[in-house]
Amino acid sequence: MNVAIFGFGTVGQSVAKLLLQKHADRLRLTHVFNRGVARKKVDWMPGQVVWTENANEVFNARPDIVVELMGGVGPALDIIRVALEAGASVVTANKQVIAHHGRELTALARQHGAELRFEGSVAGGIPVLRAIEDGLSADSLVRVAGVVNGTSTHILSRMEQGRTFADALSEAQSLGFAEADPSDDLTGRDAAAKLAILSATALNRPIAPNDISCRSIASIEPIDFRYAGELQCTIRQVAWADTAAGKCHVAAAVRPALVSHRSPLARVTSNQNVVTVQGEFGGETAFYGRGAGGDATAVAVVSDLLAIVGQGSAVLQGMPASARFNAEARDPKRYAMRGFMCPQNSVTADYSAPHYVRFTVRDRPGIIAAVADAFARQHISINAVLQHPGWPADRLPFVMTLEVCDEARLDRAVAEINALDFHVQAPVVLPIFEGVV
Repeated sequence: MNVAIFGFGTVGQSVAKLLLQKHADRLRLTHVFNRGVARKKVDWMPGQVVWTENANEVFNARPDIVVELMGGVGPALDIIRVALEAGASVVTANKQVIAHHGRELTALARQHGAELRFEGSVAGGIPVLRAIEDGLSADSLVRVAGVVNGTSTHILSRMEQGRTFADALSEAQSLGFAEADPSDDLTGRDAAAKLAILSATALNRPIAPNDISCRSIASIEPIDFRYAGELQCTIRQVAWADTAAGKCHVAAAVRPALVSHRSPLARVTSNQNVVTVQGEFGGETAFYGRGAGGDATAVAVVSDLLAIVGQGSAVLQGMPASARFNAEARDPKRYAMRGFMCPQNSVTADYSAPHYVRFTVRDRPGIIAAVADAFARQHISINAVLQHPGWPADRLPFVMTLEVCDEARLDRAVAEINALDFHVQAPVVLPIFEGVV
């Protein structure tokens, strides 16, 4: 089957190498498309591969499969649409395109008898989407949670070792883990796109990524890790979605959170990812591995390519390519088709959990009493008060941990507390996840 690659960056080069070195007998790389393609040419590519900046040149050759690795939404979405309308199947690692346009593209793929696969769009080299579909299809999954953004994980891991936020971010950028503009990673918007895909795939509950409530990790300081350690926790950016909100509703959010050292969510560092799912019958299952990097993502992309040609399927082996396309495109069990065919769900951020709240104040009598009164008015109970000695009175940090409460009541209480005049900076509010979520 003839394969064309759109985008020859880090992942695109790794995909090409894997195809040529391991799978050239089943998949023939015919075209590489890239802007300014002359600067991308490599001497290890076979001479028959066509390098081009003209997308029409690729589509006129009628590739069987298009691999989109350009990133972003604009041109990439157009390329995927044109490919599917031409009857070519598409493999992509583009989380933004799938999160925002998955329903449209899934319908387009079915209409034209093609496949749309996107394993590499979530958690890089971890085959979480296929594992959920193929390994957990007998269960009813009710919750999915994960640490799925390598930039935030690297920063928080370094802060856990005592680095400042600014230093950890600068290091992440120098290592290539963070973009020059890392705002999507820090605010949780990158994780929200991945969560939207996970919700559709694992829970059969498609949600709009822009409806997912996100909060930034930028308020976290090294002192928060000291207090978290005393609570047998660390801090990670956690994305989760839950069906407990009822039919056609999903509780979903991305938050920096305290996670218990016992939780799989606490174990990731650097560019690692972890995704956990909760089933009605099977309980919790965790998927862990490298969440970023060219080689790890290339494995996911090429595995999708092999699935399209039917490798590993006794039913599909020996069928002509066109028959394999049609058989799998009609199969409603395929993860790449099933999740986004369900009706769109509304999203709520309302959830209940214990919470950690750090205050930084100019010390004076009555502060704790005033804070406690505000929490009491919202029927929120204080679990403990933690304060380390040795801090200056004009910038004194202390922590309150709260019993289980819903976020809406907590937000009202914190808004009232934040209006008081003893704050040096706004309170830092983090949920505490003792298990998964």
